[in-house]
Amino acid sequence: MSDLDFDVIVASLPFLWQGLQLSLLLTLLAVVGGIVLGTLLALARLSGFLPLSLLAATYVNLIRSVPLILVIFWFYFLVPLVLGRPIGGFYSALIAFVLFEAAYYSEIMRAGIQSVKRGQTHAGQASGLSYWQIQRHVVLPQAFRNMVPILVTQGIILFQDTSLVFVVSLRDFMTASSIVARTEGRLVEMYLFAALVYFAICFSGSMLVKHLKSGKVA
Repeated sequence: MSDLDFDVIVASLPFLWQGLQLSLLLTLLAVVGGIVLGTLLALARLSGFLPLSLLAATYVNLIRSVPLILVIFWFYFLVPLVLGRPIGGFYSALIAFVLFEAAYYSEIMRAGIQSVKRGQTHAGQASGLSYWQIQRHVVLPQAFRNMVPILVTQGIILFQDTSLVFVVSLRDFMTASSIVARTEGRLVEMYLFAALVYFAICFSGSMLVKHLKSGKVA
């Protein structure tokens, strides 16, 4: 341990911060996009229109049965072949994250919607609201409130998964840490620091989830 030199971390902070910004940006955009698309998928699965319900269920089950890294490869290597032009590493990763996370957020939101008492829907119908008005003004607000802790937990998992973007040559926080570790020959110091950063962010997120759950119970 006496040979450890943590000065390399201080000297590399601007470079590492750029990587962390990319990881956080991807996480934020993918969470927002995943929740929006996932909510639409959940509503489609719960709709009374059988073809739409089956289509949404097929999508969710297909995406949930393949690894995330494969979805990233699909959009980075295969989609440009279809379009005839590259779409770039960032957009390939972002689209893959959104579509992948939407399948998981769909199941979370479906559970949240089903947790809302049927009486709420009946009350909306009695008030003359349409199906979509009931979902927008009555069901979805309650479903989101019920599912916020689980949504945040899924966001934490997504943040950890952003380390996979190295496969499309993006320089996220983990990739930046690896570059510094190899360049400076300080693998132990850099990987310890990377682990601490991931732990700090994920632990803070888990504390937020715990707080939200306790607030809900209260």
